Amino acid sequence: MAYDMMDAIERAKRVKLVVLDVHGVLTNGMVLFNEDGVKFQVFHHDDGFGANVLMMSGIEVALLTRKSKIVFARAQEVGIKRVYAAKEKWAKMEEIMAEIGIGPDEVCYVGDEIIDLGAMRRVGFAVCPANGVPEVRDAAHLITRRAGGEGMLRELAEFILRAQGRWGALVEKIANMGWG
Repeated sequence: MAYDMMDAIERAKRVKLVVLDVHGVLTNGMVLFNEDGVKFQVFHHDDGFGANVLMMSGIEVALLTRKSKIVFARAQEVGIKRVYAAKEKWAKMEEIMAEIGIGPDEVCYVGDEIIDLGAMRRVGFAVCPANGVPEVRDAAHLITRRAGGEGMLRELAEFILRAQGRWGALVEKIANMGWG
């Protein structure tokens, strides 16, 4: 299905929680090993910034993936406190929504692979990075221009915050913080 931009904007206006798959969304899906068998994954700086601006704006961010020390370390570095290792993604999301006190229509789920379809079909705003598989692209309300691992969360954060009319104030707040 080709998505409708106006519909995507309306859906983004309701978002209070962004739930992200990690592998293929916050990474490019590659797993690297050195000669000693130590595993490496690469995360994009822009995705960390995207998570930060969402959280600064009062939007919860959660990572939902398989158990990984690398993912937990990245989440800690960025300040994401909601990190879950769960095979049953929708069941875990129901727990998170109940804890926060929101409904599925206020959730944005970002996935790239067919294992994400169950969650994507149940939320108010389903998003797929540019590199998602065709079935996931067809289920998405928005497909980002950037691929997973290439800063797609930064792009999505701006999209959501612009839809909610909060981007300009956030830019000014950050500009006056003296970062850099």
